[in-house]
Amino acid sequence: MKKQHRYKEIVDYLKDTSLATVDELVNKIDVSPATIRRDLIDLEQQGAVRRTHGGVTLNNFVAKQLTVQEKNTLYTEEKQRIAKAAAECVTAGKTIILDAGTTTMEIAKNISHIPLRVITPDLRIALFLSQFKQIQVTTLGGEIDSSSQSCVGEHARQLLNSIYTDLAFISCNFWSMKHGVSTPTEAKKALKVDMINCSEKSILVADSGKYNAFSLFKVDDLDAFHEIITDDGMNEEDIEALAPLAEKFKIV
Repeated sequence: MKKQHRYKEIVDYLKDTSLATVDELVNKIDVSPATIRRDLIDLEQQGAVRRTHGGVTLNNFVAKQLTVQEKNTLYTEEKQRIAKAAAECVTAGKTIILDAGTTTMEIAKNISHIPLRVITPDLRIALFLSQFKQIQVTTLGGEIDSSSQSCVGEHARQLLNSIYTDLAFISCNFWSMKHGVSTPTEAKKALKVDMINCSEKSILVADSGKYNAFSLFKVDDLDAFHEIITDDGMNEEDIEALAPLAEKFKIV
């Protein structure tokens, strides 16, 4: 089993059990104790879990953000399904915002054939879409955040505050019914708020692995978004908690 799939199984198991021992995870995932211990060290360094004397539990508060390289290994199939569903919302001639992120990068791959104007803080998305003549690409400019390889800061915010777009796809570090969408840095929080405010319609694109965790800076409540696209990996308790927003959800 690939490392990213083990990570997903560990996190999914912890969502159901809250606390697990190494032996329980060995039996559940059918790998050696040494492999589980290495995976738990990696997940703890990424901020996803917290090891205790009794075992391991999910770390619902996450103080740091993962790098693009780390994110690329997690929930890849789910992100691809989310991106395909998100791309169905895009029609020719529109001006859209693609927030920075690995899921929005997948959206970019699904809309490269459509004549559009795309505004993005993400340098990788901008470079990718610039290959296609039918797409006019605008980057936000300004300071570069090294972990996400995207633009942040006042220069980026000034551009967002001077435009009006049809649609914004907003990614997130973490999301939950209780804490809404949150991010580890104030600069990212401010940029996401601006992207939501300057768009006629905002769509949150977030995989289930980021659900039920939160970080320091709140972007907005979930009901601030016109639509939320996620995958089918959440447990029944989480789905029940989200029931008041059911009409906003598209689960793929």
